[in-house]
Amino acid sequence: MLVQKYADYYTIEDYQHWEGEWELIYGFPYAMAPSPMVTHQNVNMKIARQLSEKLDNCQKCQALFEIDWEISSDTVVKPDTLVICYEPDEKLTKKPELIFEITSPSTVRRDETLKFELYQNEGVAYYTIVYPKKKIAKVYRLKEGRYIKVDDFSDEVYTFDIKECNIDFDFSKIWRVKQ
Repeated sequence: MLVQKYADYYTIEDYQHWEGEWELIYGFPYAMAPSPMVTHQNVNMKIARQLSEKLDNCQKCQALFEIDWEISSDTVVKPDTLVICYEPDEKLTKKPELIFEITSPSTVRRDETLKFELYQNEGVAYYTIVYPKKKIAKVYRLKEGRYIKVDDFSDEVYTFDIKECNIDFDFSKIWRVKQ
């Protein structure tokens, strides 16, 4: 309790002057270091590529990769991959329809709790938490303001039914196959 009482509180204005990779959640900074490992980057690129290809024919939606989403004056996050169904300005200030976060030992707790709650409260329709070492992705869908777990996916196809498009996402294509 004492630490929270004396903790510094930051805003996006502060955040914009920081060096390195950070997220700011409810006024508290979170370092995004070290940089993501090879497996994390590989999985994230495969997710982004598949989403982008699936959305080629959708005029309203697009997949974006590691971009800031400015939620409020004290919260800005950088989801690994997301889908928006609107034409953004240079900054994202409106909610995405779908977010993928790839866990790592340093982020798993934040992805499962803090970001889970944040994305749920902001009304993001789908939140997918990816566990590369286990080759599992947990898909959550927003229903009546709460995330309900759809299922765990490894090699199945799931259809994300978002505002403007349906995305048949093949989870088997995001894992690196060892030779």
